[in-house]
Amino acid sequence: MLRTSDLDYALPESAIAATPAPAREDARLLVVGPGAGLVRDKRIPDLPGLLAPGDLLVRNRTRVVPARFVGTRPETGAKAEGLFLRELGTGAWAAMIKTRRVGEGVRLSLVSREGAPTNVRLVLVRRLEEPGAWEVHVQDPLGRAPLALLDEIGRTPLPPYILAARRRSGLEVPDDVDRSRYQTEFAGGQPASIAAPTAGLHLTPGVASALAARGVRVADVELQVGTGTFRTVETEFVEQHDMHEERCLVPAETAREVEAALARGSRVVCVGTTSARTLEAAALQGATPGEWFSTRLLITPGYQFRVTRALLTNFHLPKSTLMALVAAMLPGGAPELRTHYEHALLGGYRFYSYGDAMLVLP
Repeated sequence: MLRTSDLDYALPESAIAATPAPAREDARLLVVGPGAGLVRDKRIPDLPGLLAPGDLLVRNRTRVVPARFVGTRPETGAKAEGLFLRELGTGAWAAMIKTRRVGEGVRLSLVSREGAPTNVRLVLVRRLEEPGAWEVHVQDPLGRAPLALLDEIGRTPLPPYILAARRRSGLEVPDDVDRSRYQTEFAGGQPASIAAPTAGLHLTPGVASALAARGVRVADVELQVGTGTFRTVETEFVEQHDMHEERCLVPAETAREVEAALARGSRVVCVGTTSARTLEAAALQGATPGEWFSTRLLITPGYQFRVTRALLTNFHLPKSTLMALVAAMLPGGAPELRTHYEHALLGGYRFYSYGDAMLVLP
């Protein structure tokens, strides 16, 4: 079993990427694993040359909801913040709410993205089982559907550590910048995630063209990222953690591409832990291609990967299930992963969602 403390490390706030790189392709790339020889410091434009003709790159195409909203308490003027989770029914949401003395019957008046008052009101009805979540009733004079309303007044659901780093440094970034950069350039379909599949943020049409020229094929899956992705593990052993549930989809065409790649001996290279978790869960659970399914799969060192042969990933929060999955890709497990993280810190790599990337070639 994996001790949670083995996934801990000290991260100076200066290493947190509070803003995206000037351009997506500016991100650095730490290449590790026997498939790369020695550990090497590269950049995202080097990615195509590190893969082989016939390799299959699998991305998570999920689209991020502008799920964060801000309001005030009409009776006091106190600020309130929230995060839309899902629709519960007509006029009802599940949402995380942060305000003083939260409780049933509390009313919130939402403000626009620019901070101006709106006519939208929320009423807290009851606590839900999910920690911090409430059923809220939405009073919108225009009767807009949740996604339409959030598209107008919602803000980018940046991870709490980025927002906190910005507040402490007095940094202000327009939400339009985050709406553009905290979304992959290949996202498709209806918004469904409240966090971005961050390894995919580095991929641009230019990188895609270079991959195609190299003979690397590309396919997509979909995993709807939820709040569980930010939860740190609090149990002594990671395997004791109550893993969150997420919905996934492997399109039929992607399933065929994966089967063909494995049959010809090519590598399936997952872009992000979400893509890896989707493919591994589908294989374990016998999911039907083209149909949505749910998974609580927790991957830790010792797990035998059935599909994933390499992984492109960002640098993750300490004591997280995401770190555990990356450690499972390395022959040296968590100790080896911490060594690579130390190398990245000493080398000035930028960490977390807007940060640099690591390519694991086991």
